[in-house]
Amino acid sequence: MDAVLLERSKTVLPDGSIIEIVLWRVPEPVAGSAHSYKYRLFYGRDGRRIVGFDNERGKGDHCHLDGRELRYAFTTVSALLTDFQAEVAKRRS
Repeated sequence: MDAVLLERSKTVLPDGSIIEIVLWRVPEPVAGSAHSYKYRLFYGRDGRRIVGFDNERGKGDHCHLDGRELRYAFTTVSALLTDFQAEVAKRRS
């Protein structure tokens, strides 16, 4: 099985901030992850990442919140998207 793109979207909000989601189903887990997804979720403004969730090869699942990198406990794609949206909403209010 080849990798399958599940979602790719990029939204530029009125304030100039960007939300980008890239999500793949992969035939084998990415090194450092135990699931069959490769993802990159980004929220930023003025060239600066404010919120990011990804599973970079070798690092596994983690998130970037206000310049800090933290481990992320991936459970499902739905939970990942919900967690990302919640972190973005906290910073947009």
